[in-house]
Amino acid sequence: MSDDLARVAVLLSGRGSNFVALADACARGEVPAEIVLVLSNKADAGGLDRARERGIPTVAIPSKGMPREEHESRLVAALDEVEAHWVCLAGYMRLLTPVFIDRYAPRIVNIHPALLPSFPGVDAQAQAWEYGVRVSGCTVHLVDTGCDTGPIVLQRTVPVLDDDTSDTLAHRILEQEHVAYPTALRMLLTRRWRVHGRRVVFDPLIDVDRPWPASAN
Repeated sequence: MSDDLARVAVLLSGRGSNFVALADACARGEVPAEIVLVLSNKADAGGLDRARERGIPTVAIPSKGMPREEHESRLVAALDEVEAHWVCLAGYMRLLTPVFIDRYAPRIVNIHPALLPSFPGVDAQAQAWEYGVRVSGCTVHLVDTGCDTGPIVLQRTVPVLDDDTSDTLAHRILEQEHVAYPTALRMLLTRRWRVHGRRVVFDPLIDVDRPWPASAN
């Protein structure tokens, strides 16, 4: 394990395809990070199996029937045990409390399958298709206490075709998510940046040799 690599924990609730995109990009050396833990609130989440296949430690902390404060306390304990620097949400289907967010912000990152601020929340692809937009896409953003309201890091667009269904649109958006998430994480780790209003602003001239400490932006 290298001191030059950011220690990333991934939270997921399902199949974890965006986790796989991040893990593979890290393994190829495209993102200066190591995924040190994959956490899920569902014991049968497919993403846990994908992590085990890659030799990445996993923890399942089922949330059903557990008070939110207790559940997040267990999450924090697991993250502290592996000394995670960053938290990446990859289809984690729970809202985090301000207590959790304040502990890790601005080092919590999420990807959303729509061009925020349009169509936040669940089933964003179907929302966009049903509304009739001609362009959709995905958004990587830092996480704040709202629902998909954090400062935007990166967006990629996807045209909505005349013969699209919500499923075909979702599939093409997902392809772009797998590109956007590793790209955005690399930018956050290798370029100087700051939050300005609702966006993350990157210094166009200066890169850094080691992961850029988010606490110093």
